[in-house]
Amino acid sequence: MILQALAQLAEQEGLVARPDYEPKRVSWVVVLTEDGSFVNLVSHRINLAEGTKKKPVYVGKWVQVPKQPTRTSGAKAFFLIDKSEYVFGLDPQSKQKQKKLEERFGLFRAQVNEAAKSSSAMPLQAVAKFLNRLADDPSPIKTHANFDSIESNDLIGFKIGTQWVQEAPRVIAYFADSRKVVEPEASDAIPFQCLVSGEAVHEVPLFPLIKRVPGGTSSGVALVSHNASAFLSHGLSGNDNAPISRTAAEASAAALTRLLDPNFPDPKNLDDVLPLRQIKIGANTIVVFWAKNSAQEIASVLDMLNPLLGGESEETVQEAYRSVWHGKPVPLNESSEFYALTLSGTQGRVVIRDWIETSVEVVNENLAMHFDDLKVCRNTKPKKGSKPSETIPMSWLLKSLAAEGRSEPVPPSVESGFVRAAFQGSEYPFQLLQRALVRAKAEAGGDDWSDSMRRDARAAILRAVLNRKRRNDPIPKYPEVDFEMNPNVQSDGYSCGMLMAVLERLQTLALDDINASVVDRFFSAASASPRSVFVRLLKNSQHHYRKVRDDDEKRGFARYLERIKDEILTRFDPQPSPSARSVYPGSASGIPLHLNLEQQALFVLGYHQMRHWLRMSKDEKQAWHDEHPNVPPAFGRKKVEQPEPEPANTIS
Repeated sequence: MILQALAQLAEQEGLVARPDYEPKRVSWVVVLTEDGSFVNLVSHRINLAEGTKKKPVYVGKWVQVPKQPTRTSGAKAFFLIDKSEYVFGLDPQSKQKQKKLEERFGLFRAQVNEAAKSSSAMPLQAVAKFLNRLADDPSPIKTHANFDSIESNDLIGFKIGTQWVQEAPRVIAYFADSRKVVEPEASDAIPFQCLVSGEAVHEVPLFPLIKRVPGGTSSGVALVSHNASAFLSHGLSGNDNAPISRTAAEASAAALTRLLDPNFPDPKNLDDVLPLRQIKIGANTIVVFWAKNSAQEIASVLDMLNPLLGGESEETVQEAYRSVWHGKPVPLNESSEFYALTLSGTQGRVVIRDWIETSVEVVNENLAMHFDDLKVCRNTKPKKGSKPSETIPMSWLLKSLAAEGRSEPVPPSVESGFVRAAFQGSEYPFQLLQRALVRAKAEAGGDDWSDSMRRDARAAILRAVLNRKRRNDPIPKYPEVDFEMNPNVQSDGYSCGMLMAVLERLQTLALDDINASVVDRFFSAASASPRSVFVRLLKNSQHHYRKVRDDDEKRGFARYLERIKDEILTRFDPQPSPSARSVYPGSASGIPLHLNLEQQALFVLGYHQMRHWLRMSKDEKQAWHDEHPNVPPAFGRKKVEQPEPEPANTIS
């Protein structure tokens, strides 16, 4: 089905309208007369950095050229369009040995001479004459002013006057005839059946190599390959194990090449670029996607997928989110199948990480739910003059799950599972929660802006994983987590996290600037084995309270924190004893001994949201109370003079 869907895309976008030609970037043009005399060597390049202060980046313009076969380490000449070492037998960079240059020039020249002899086409004869003269005297090219500007991988073509040689009608006919598949003469030969089109295949060709696959080689990797005995069966050899006709293989390869190239030209007008249909989700993982229906309404949804899921900045993701979804799925009048293919490259072949078949309508609805699930209150201060973003780029989410600076945050299987959940509304990979917990414990207490940003990203992941898992559980084991702190949530882990945030605030209120807070020292242990840790922290909190209760400026807020602390402690199922009060204030005997992974995630969220709530401004707190009218009295509207907040992590 994958190859069939790719072949359909190739037909839909006109990628195989000219089956013997393909678009390539051609950087230089040798201009000849009809008798093969050299006229000029002109540049056919554009500067991608034009209009900027960056260093010039020159690439060739797109041109339809004869379809080029696979070339790896051996010498093989392409027809009419090739590199300098083949076209001229010269290397402007002086890196190739003379013997190798002569061999490659000989292959190119012999191919053109054979074509000129077989077709009698004037343009081919002109090129053949030029090459034969060049073999005797290369000085017209070597001494040309543009020769030293040719890069080793630049493609070079030919024109007679203003017409490309490969576009001459007789050249087109000759090249098409040279590529015809010759069927065997033996009448008893049993053909294979193409797995894509169903047509008869007498000789199964090699599948074209696919370039630009992350993790693959620059020369390309195979999507269909049988280069080891472990891949063979039923006594068949090579690609006979998966027979695909050349037409279907080239169509599928053309579609995949188009999807992997972010600037692939429109075959109908090479100056235009086809819409982007890919999302880079990791150093070695990419998702390509497309729809069967090319209607404008469907295309507008697909156009937003890259900035939504592949945007590298909050501004890019937020702008795309607000312009299309506004938090709700856009109603669609058109329907269409939707396909997504997750790929990596390794050991000379393509690794298919995931294949998704659904509809654009389903993707549209599920993406709105995806971003809603990832919403979480932000403790990171926004840039000056802007509001906190509702969305966090997926690349930031994944990077927050690994030690800072790691190039590969999570395994490709987890990355692809994250995208599948976004597209299909399924559960997020549980490994996301596990990795988020590991980093949350390792990085608790960091004060930098990047530390705060990473905590926000992990909190978003934890909330999304928990809520999505809960919806699919017939017997939910924990409550759903809101966007902001909800004091009515009945969860041991969430309540312990809230308690940790209150004790941290009480400590900073009493001691101001300290080297290591309770979060720095005890967050990891408290999230896994809370009772043993909170016994000590609750005792210390009494010392902190006594220190500030005589301070006129801080006394009111300290009492407020004490009331919240006592309210949280009443949520546990205490086992009071006469001696318990004498050991430590506030009965902590009901605090659980251990928390499972889901409750540990709720601990992190309880701490994150309570910390945000304690630092709300007066207007924010008023808005919160309007949305939560039925809160316990300790969280009530009574005005409390709160000391000035700590300096914020603000970006200028």
